[in-house]
Amino acid sequence: MGPNGSAPYAPSGPGGYARDGGPTDSGRPRLSRHADAAPHSPGRPDRHEGKDAEDARTAVTVFVALGANLVIAVAKLAAGLFAASPALLSEAAHSVADSINELFLLASLKRSTRAPDSRHPFGYGKERYFWSLLAAVGIFVMGGCFSFFQGIEALRSHHSETRAGYVAGLAVLGVALIAEGSSLVRALLQVRGQAPRAGRSMREAIRRADDPALRTVLAEDSTACFGVLVAMAGMGLHLVTGEVAWEAWASMIIGALLVFVAYQLAKESRGQIIGEAADPALRRALRRFLDEQPEIDTVTTLLTMRLGTRSTLIAARVDLVGGLDSEEVEEVLVRVKTAIREHWPIADQVFLDVTDASPRDRERARRERRQLDETVTTGGEGPEAERRDSP
Repeated sequence: MGPNGSAPYAPSGPGGYARDGGPTDSGRPRLSRHADAAPHSPGRPDRHEGKDAEDARTAVTVFVALGANLVIAVAKLAAGLFAASPALLSEAAHSVADSINELFLLASLKRSTRAPDSRHPFGYGKERYFWSLLAAVGIFVMGGCFSFFQGIEALRSHHSETRAGYVAGLAVLGVALIAEGSSLVRALLQVRGQAPRAGRSMREAIRRADDPALRTVLAEDSTACFGVLVAMAGMGLHLVTGEVAWEAWASMIIGALLVFVAYQLAKESRGQIIGEAADPALRRALRRFLDEQPEIDTVTTLLTMRLGTRSTLIAARVDLVGGLDSEEVEEVLVRVKTAIREHWPIADQVFLDVTDASPRDRERARRERRQLDETVTTGGEGPEAERRDSP
């Protein structure tokens, strides 16, 4: 409710608070009826040294994966042509697709950190999700579809290969397994370093990697290692039995695996591009923090949206206790927004709307709090935000 029964007041921007949107003649800010908080800082609100360092580590991980995939792709292609092996050619296509995807991921790391401008006032953080979506499409088309094609062609051709060719192919796959495994270990080590800082277990950190670039590298490398083992099994059985069907089925298994991985990555990227809410644990911590403020009677609505790996939008409608004058309302809102930004730096876009809560609003707020508590408790969400639940 507003002070003294009047309409609600809240801050309108970084330059002050005014009923008419401007400062008083004396230079003292006046209050506005709007409660939209300005961004945390102009130019680039998402610049944090910790995030820059994490991005640098992710870039190194992507470069390692790119180098490994380029070398492996050339070796697999040469051995596949020499041995006329469909499984090996499928693996070569897989490595080419992964190499292109790494270029997409490097582009996402660079473009997502650009400063906000008039056309994109919330920045370019969602570029990471877009380029990750393109990487998923590349895995599907260049990896999955080509592998299926190679498998079907192998079943139709019934060709035979020389033993020397297959020995060379298996040797190349062995080297590829070592290279892909090294790249996967590098990605896992980065996730292991992130897990304690996020308050998550290693398993949780792998399953819920927030950085789409790192998540894509993990998916690619783990799929590549499994695909190499399948290709080696198919080639070995073909060599022993003389039946090309073993290699054909190995190629189609690789294709099916790549299609599944591409679908999962695309689904994640789609949800993030459309706009996903922040982590449930973060939402619960924010709501509890707001509820604990003595000047806030009820948090009627709390809306969040991830704007990238560095930025999250927070929009809340709050009903203040009665008896606050204009100066007190101003001080409360500034203090609350400042505290949120200090304790949760990722919540850099904070908007507060002071409103009168109806009985229906209060009941909905209680129901949403219960649902959020159940989600965090039973949904296996990591305690990412609970580490600093109360500032």
